[in-house]
Amino acid sequence: MTKKIEELEKKLGFKFKNKDLLLQAFVHRSYLNEHKDFPLEHNERLEFLGDACLELVVTEFLYKNYPNPEGELTNWRAALVRGTTISRVAKELGFEKHLLLSKGESKSVGKARELILANTFESVLGALYLDKGYEAVDKFIKKHLLPYLTEIISKELYYDPKSRFQELVQEKTGITPNYKLEKAEGPDHAKNFTMAVFISDKKISLGKGYSKQAAEQEAARIAIDCWEENV
Repeated sequence: MTKKIEELEKKLGFKFKNKDLLLQAFVHRSYLNEHKDFPLEHNERLEFLGDACLELVVTEFLYKNYPNPEGELTNWRAALVRGTTISRVAKELGFEKHLLLSKGESKSVGKARELILANTFESVLGALYLDKGYEAVDKFIKKHLLPYLTEIISKELYYDPKSRFQELVQEKTGITPNYKLEKAEGPDHAKNFTMAVFISDKKISLGKGYSKQAAEQEAARIAIDCWEENV
């Protein structure tokens, strides 16, 4: 475990006083089911704390650096802190190989793994806050996450895909798209949903996500691409 901690500290750019906090950030609930004598708790309480830290740092940065209306800032923040973005950062930082998972959960892929990585990213923020304070969290987020803001703004990734697709379809056909659950699979704590979007009875696309809402957004995002290609 000592080598694991050293590798993580190097990736993060911080030396932890309480090494257990950093290790705990990578402990998934499922791991404890197979390792009853493991001395640390799972990372969900750290995730709860880290989520609040993430919201505050991003909100403060946007407020201080952009004079845009509240609605735009809210959309930008949502795009920055959503699971797909922070899991991407976690993956680039190499968090994946340090996850402590059950044998079954270690085989998870796609959206299920994305959710685990996103939660771990927030857990690391919580651990960093407890060990180093707010300034360290602020520095870490500005270095690793906020650079994505340029891409989000330039590519307009902050638009709500469902709203955008509804606008496109209603403008062309006068019909409101509707969404239906295709399937739900996986354990309760990491359920993966597949949603389909329809125009009348015609299925346009499928989307997957760790919630029905996320799956609907993904289906709408794919549908927009298909729609714009064929219009």
